[in-house]
Order: sequence, then structure tokens, then C-alpha cells
Amino acid sequence: MNEILQLDNVKKYFPIRRSIKDMFRKNNKSYVRAVDGVSLTIEKGKAFVVAGESGSGKTTLARIILRAIELDSGSIVFDGDDITKYEGNQLKKFRTNVQMIHQDPYTSLDPRMRVLDIVMEPLNIHNKDKSKQERIEDVLGSLEEVRLEPATDIAEKFPNMLSGGQRQRVSIARSLVLKPKLILADEPVSMLDVSVRAEILELMKNLKDRLKLSYLYITHDLSTARYIGDEIGIMYAGKIVEAGPIEQVLLNPLHPYTQALLDAISEPEPQNLEKEKIIRIKQGETRDRPHTGCRFIHRCLYSMDICKSDPLLGGEEDDHYVSCFIYPV
Repeated sequence: MNEILQLDNVKKYFPIRRSIKDMFRKNNKSYVRAVDGVSLTIEKGKAFVVAGESGSGKTTLARIILRAIELDSGSIVFDGDDITKYEGNQLKKFRTNVQMIHQDPYTSLDPRMRVLDIVMEPLNIHNKDKSKQERIEDVLGSLEEVRLEPATDIAEKFPNMLSGGQRQRVSIARSLVLKPKLILADEPVSMLDVSVRAEILELMKNLKDRLKLSYLYITHDLSTARYIGDEIGIMYAGKIVEAGPIEQVLLNPLHPYTQALLDAISEPEPQNLEKEKIIRIKQGETRDRPHTGCRFIHRCLYSMDICKSDPLLGGEEDDHYVSCFIYPV
């Protein structure tokens, strides 16, 4: 078996409560479909990118995988085992193998704790049988893995004494200290200066190759996705609308939403900065996303009457899949 993670038709709906009365109504039929039938597979040693705008359901999906929130239906298979029913020690052991890198290095680290204590915290929870000295050695080794050196000096510092890039390296070190198999990286470079982003991405890529890690990499920025990813799923309004090998999807985008995301990437060439950027999407106000049919219908330039029905995620060549009636299944 070469798969580290398989999601099959995972769903999570949150009830909408617009008033206090709604809290006491048993038959509240209004829901936000945060994750609506997501299926994906991450192979061992590979990086799967989930890309989309804020509010598309990416972070909710990561929290479901961690079992931080419970899914409504579907299955999650990790390294061959269905973990949806895990409880107690089973769930605790699972979480040693799946760790998360958070988006904001300024708020995800406790300012009252030394770096040593921050990185050691997972060991204190999951590896209580290790001696204090063994845990310290693990922490120092993890700091060296992320190139925070001299590790003994960095370990004694507090977060306010570090730069944004150094703080995110501490977050990465904390995620590595338990030697997990899968890392969930939630927009890990979006809060960093542009000059630092490339360094962190290069570090993550090297760690993946050297430690044989697998990544679920969450982002709204397709330029960083291309650098680190092997496969990609484009997520919109809780659904995967396009998926496949990252080069194939980004060089030949099929779904109108993927095309719009690529249109929105900043232009790196100075001579092109004055050119008007055209984003292929309906401008102005859009209605609430529909619960049936194509979720992108009100923003799509190519919408048709048939789009009021649910499009299936159909296969194109080279394992490239798209959910759009422009491309018949």
C-alpha cells in the first residue's frame, strides 16, 4: 500500500442559527456545507495541495482529518486503518503520526514559554516514558532539522526574541518532534515576508524528501502550491472542483474557478505591472452559494441552465479530473 491518507466522500455541515430562537429549534434545516463530499488520496512521501479562497473549507477539512471536529459522514483511512471511530488511546496514538503547522507564527506560539518548552510540549503529552534529558535531546535535534542553530541558544529564547521566519521554523520543529508520517500545513507562509517565504518552502521541501514525509498543504496562493506540491485539489464552497498532477492542473486549468485563481496571481515582471489584470469571473455582488447544482454558478462567466444540476468530478486524460459541464463525463 502506497497511500498514507484516503478521504472518501467526507462531509461536514454546520447549522445556521440567525437568532436565539434557532438554537432551540430541533428542525433547523439551514446549513453551511463547509465540506461537501470531498474525496482525495495522498501517497507516501508526496505533497497534496488543497487550494482555494478563504471560506472554501480547506482548514475545516484539515481539522476533520485531525479529528479535532467530527465529520458527519464519509471515511478517513490513515495508513490502512479507518480512523473515524478511533477514541482514547487509539486517537492519541494517531495524532502522534499526524501533526499540524499553523498559519500564524505570531499567535500559534505561547509568548510565555521558551522555545525549548514549546517544542517539547508534544513530547510531554505523548512520550511521557522518555526521560527529561531524552526529551531535551529530541527538541535540540528537531531545532537542528529546521536549521535553528545553535540549537542550545535558540532553545532558551522566547518567541518575541525571534523573527517571523524563525518563529515559523519553531512551529515546524514542534510538528516534527514526534516524528510524524503526515504534516498538515495550513497556509504556512502566508503571514511571512516575501523574502522569507522561499526559505521556508525550500526547508519544507527538503524535509519532505529527507524524512520521507507526506504533506497536506493548504493555500490560497497557487504560486507556492506549484513549488511544493505533487498533486492538487482545487476547493470551492466545500467541494473539490478540479484535481490532478499539479503541473497538469496549473498549466492546463479546466475549471473556470481554477482559471480565475491563476488570473489573480501577482505579476512578477516589472514591465507588466501597468497592464490591466483580467480575472475571468463575474464582478459585483454574488448570491449565497447554492446547496444544489454547481457551487460556482453565480460567479462563472460560462454558466448554463444545466449548471443548476450537480456536475460530477469526471476524468480527463493523465489523471486530471474536473467538475464542470463544459467537459462532459
